[in-house]
Amino acid sequence: MEPLTKRQAEILALIRKFLAEAGRPPTRAEICEAFGFSSPNAAEEHLRTLARKGAIEMIPGLSRGIRVLKTPRGMDAAEPGLPVVGRVAAGSPILAEENVEERYQVDARLFSPGADYLLRVRGHSMRDAGILNGDLLAVHRTSEATSGQIVVARLDSDVTVKRFQRRGHTVRLLPENPDFEPIEVDLRREPFAIEGIGVGVIRTRPR
Repeated sequence: MEPLTKRQAEILALIRKFLAEAGRPPTRAEICEAFGFSSPNAAEEHLRTLARKGAIEMIPGLSRGIRVLKTPRGMDAAEPGLPVVGRVAAGSPILAEENVEERYQVDARLFSPGADYLLRVRGHSMRDAGILNGDLLAVHRTSEATSGQIVVARLDSDVTVKRFQRRGHTVRLLPENPDFEPIEVDLRREPFAIEGIGVGVIRTRPR
């Protein structure tokens, strides 16, 4: 996580205080009131900077759509190693606290482009690409991908690992196992987002 300015650290502390005392993050208006900002745009700009620096994640469309990015046992995003994401709670950001199991001590720079997190693979749909059940898929966070890349994709409330193919308004998510069928998504009607691209695999136990 990039270093925070004094004001950014104060805003982050306010968010944490709201979460601890009220069980919810503050609205932009409440941030403005706490710091004497004249416009919600000032609060929004600080929040976007905190998100860019990796301190929080913002959820579009919600007045309180703010999540602090931290791992279990109080470690924050500056802790060495990469967060390991297990089962992703429906509708939650991929790096939300409840999704992170632990941190794995591996240098993100071993991967190209650099890895931002490790996703624990469940199932056998990518077997023939060498991605096996229980493996850790190193993922570079991005919302863009080119056809042929292995992606972490969000379909409504589900997250899946597949090979990406796009033609016009149609996305096909292709398994690497003949026992599984491709998934087709019409971008004009169905919710879809790319959470990242696969940049490497860590085998956690012998196969």
